[in-house]
Amino acid sequence: MGLVAVAMSGGVDSSTTAALLAESGAECVGLSMQLWNQRRRLGPDGEPLESRCCSLDDLYDARRVAEQLGMPFYVVNLEAAFEQAVVAPFVDAYLSGETPIPCVSCNTKLKFAQLVTLARNFGASRVATGHYARVRFDEARDRFVLSRAVHREKDQTYFLFEMTQQQLGFAMFPLGEMSKAEVRDVARRAGLATADKPESQEICFIPDNDYRKFIEDYLDEQGTREARLPSSGDIVDTSGNVLGSHDGTHRFTVGQRKGMGLVAPEPLYVVQIQRATGRVVAGKYDELLGTQLVARDVNWLAIAEPDAPVRCAARIRYRADDAAATVEALPGNRARVVFDAPQRAITPGQAVVFYDGDDVLGGGWIEAR
Repeated sequence: MGLVAVAMSGGVDSSTTAALLAESGAECVGLSMQLWNQRRRLGPDGEPLESRCCSLDDLYDARRVAEQLGMPFYVVNLEAAFEQAVVAPFVDAYLSGETPIPCVSCNTKLKFAQLVTLARNFGASRVATGHYARVRFDEARDRFVLSRAVHREKDQTYFLFEMTQQQLGFAMFPLGEMSKAEVRDVARRAGLATADKPESQEICFIPDNDYRKFIEDYLDEQGTREARLPSSGDIVDTSGNVLGSHDGTHRFTVGQRKGMGLVAPEPLYVVQIQRATGRVVAGKYDELLGTQLVARDVNWLAIAEPDAPVRCAARIRYRADDAAATVEALPGNRARVVFDAPQRAITPGQAVVFYDGDDVLGGGWIEAR
């Protein structure tokens, strides 16, 4: 196997990954990424808000685990790369009226790009992470195939659809066949300091989960708030009738129900964000449904780009159910997805991932419905 670089976040999943590899006799080196810690925002009391991951405390936890397992450990400062590849595009997407998923870019542009390069510098032949996913080489297809975790409730392949064949060939996912309970049991038996550490649920660089304020603060820091922040505008119905007003389109996402400040006889939802006109379009539940979408920047994984429509199960959000659909590749690295049944809140900026059983056929970014 050779030397394995283990991406260690300071959580129980990556810690258990390191422990499993150490128990197997693999030679390992732990690598942690310092991403956004030095830019933590202050809370109302003037103290730094507690980060959900990638904080100094997490780096200390990762170091403690590496010491417990007797493996070398290094912290890699990737703040500049993280801002360029993850944070700035996240802000840009919201300002353009989309709802982004920064974890996908973090996985492919940092964990499986920057870390692979660094791992090679250490002489490592593989990079292991704590993702719940599986990878195998399919000789018939002559391709590496990304597959869902055995326990689907923890599966994270939705966030990994942008991985390249080269990255898949370098990746190891030791937790792919384990449940969360089993992972914690291994960590406890190994006496790891992170065995009972709570999970991180939200975006790591927004510790209070207030995306709108983060965007406003980030633009203030860049000195571009006045030039770039969307101004106030109208909330209209799908016929263009004005229902109310808003303080900026960056405060809304498709499917949102609360926070519009509207009084109506039945619930209204955000069905569209018109960045060019500054309008937020509200509609009834059935106006939120759609039967097709167009995706951009499509990455085909288990198969090459198909020259005919492909039947699959498509997922339009991480927590959404699979939906039967037909995918047709379009020119310009795009694809059209037509669903058998209407889907709720098809949201520009989110990912759509195509599955054949457990295998990830590919995926892309929702551009339009």
